[in-house]
Amino acid sequence: MSANTELDTRHTDSQPEPAAPGRLSHRQILTIMSGLIIAMLLAQLDNMIVSPALPTIVGELGGLEHLSWVTTAYILATTSATLIWGKLGDLFSRKTMFMSSIVIFLIGSALSGQSHTMTELIGFRAIQGIGAGGLMVGVMSIMAVIIPPAERGKYTGYMMSVMPVAMIGGPLVGGFITDHYSWRWTFYVNLPLGAIALAVIALTMKLPVPPRAQATIDWLGAALVVVWTTSLVLVTSWGGTQYAWSSPTIMSLIGLTVVGFVAFLFAESRAAQPILPLDVFRNVNFTLSTTLAFIVGFALFGGMVFLPQFQQYVQGASATNSGLLLLPLMLGVMVMSMASGQIVSRTGKYRVFPIVGSVIMTVGLALMATFAIDTSRTTSAIYMVVLGLGMGCLMQITSLIGQNSVAIKDIGAATGAQTFIRSMGGSIGVSLMGSLYSSRLVASLSEQLPGAGDKLASGGSGTLTPATLHAMPAAVQNAFKVAVTHGITGVFFWSAVASIAGIVVSLFIKQVALRGIEVKQAAHDKSVEQGDGAAALG
Repeated sequence: MSANTELDTRHTDSQPEPAAPGRLSHRQILTIMSGLIIAMLLAQLDNMIVSPALPTIVGELGGLEHLSWVTTAYILATTSATLIWGKLGDLFSRKTMFMSSIVIFLIGSALSGQSHTMTELIGFRAIQGIGAGGLMVGVMSIMAVIIPPAERGKYTGYMMSVMPVAMIGGPLVGGFITDHYSWRWTFYVNLPLGAIALAVIALTMKLPVPPRAQATIDWLGAALVVVWTTSLVLVTSWGGTQYAWSSPTIMSLIGLTVVGFVAFLFAESRAAQPILPLDVFRNVNFTLSTTLAFIVGFALFGGMVFLPQFQQYVQGASATNSGLLLLPLMLGVMVMSMASGQIVSRTGKYRVFPIVGSVIMTVGLALMATFAIDTSRTTSAIYMVVLGLGMGCLMQITSLIGQNSVAIKDIGAATGAQTFIRSMGGSIGVSLMGSLYSSRLVASLSEQLPGAGDKLASGGSGTLTPATLHAMPAAVQNAFKVAVTHGITGVFFWSAVASIAGIVVSLFIKQVALRGIEVKQAAHDKSVEQGDGAAALG
């Protein structure tokens, strides 16, 4: 029996799929985007609200060694799910798949708030990540279907407008909840916003859908991608920390990763409708932009997830203030994303942005690798602005290049593939950098406080929150600050080294005409002709 189960797809949306993007009116696009904006706000608020609470959560439930897994579980689940959600969107109703992902995200949020052990929290964050995978790929693939690449830049401005709300509201709400109530409400706050998103999407989103056809679900591919990605992340998380690199556990996981990956590629090459169409990688620009997306995910998540540690433990910021201190980074991302989108929309030229963005990102990470125990908040803010400007040049443009390089029928799977690989970069980055951060921190503490380093790093009795640390003797506080700084600078240094590869990759991206640019040119020519005719009559 085939691993692909055949289904007769039935769609509830009434409109046929357009032959090419761009047939919806400006008003129709804005109506659909209203639901996408709320869903994107939901995803971004979750990241911004939870980030300031992480030190308290980890300190209360289990100690520093679990920090990376609170984020890794979420990213790993998101990574594995994006390919599946993207393909399901191509096969069935994108609206139904999108709403289903929001429901799963909300279930995971509610369960995360109920966690009483670190194991429970990690598991429930994984459920939340499964929903988030469909949410993120749903937003991007829906925009790709309804808006041609040549026009997408100006609409991206509307989507980017949610960033200031998330940047300002998220840290304030998350920090305030953590400081004055319970960190559990940083998860519960998703529920009312998610309910609003579901209601708006149900009422406003009318999408063109594929015609009724025989479809197959690639269950084997879906299972194999979970196997090899999970094994790979476990290798990067446990290798050199919980287990020696030469240990049977790590060697077995490496073997499972390799076998699972090869089996996955073989299954995808034979599947009738694979969750990851390998043909899309024959396009050079798609492969290059996707590789760049991996590097961006590695550098961004690998470095930024640990920044609140430095802000709270070393710079003495509260959970609220540490969230606000991330604003320079997000503002840099927002400003450059909107500017690059507008420029590309008007000119159709995009090749310069990956190159410039990679260079600026590398410089920003290198600057942050110079953090010291006495680095001021102003200095760190300036460094974050530089990093944000680089990220802003890359995040939107890599997706635009990738989506412009594939056929409309594969837009969901291709978007899922690129999101998957970007998330995989983030997952590996968090795991590797988490191991690096912990090992450097413990080594520094053991050197300064012989016999007490391991115990202090793990929180002693299991609770080492910023508030607990600040109540300790001055010598212990200083030792821990030095150790945190030692750990964080190593993370940013190696993130900067990794981002150099992004500069090399971006140099090979070619300028290819964006879909829809010919429509804009025809409209421009017609306008000029009408103007000339009017002048002649005059």
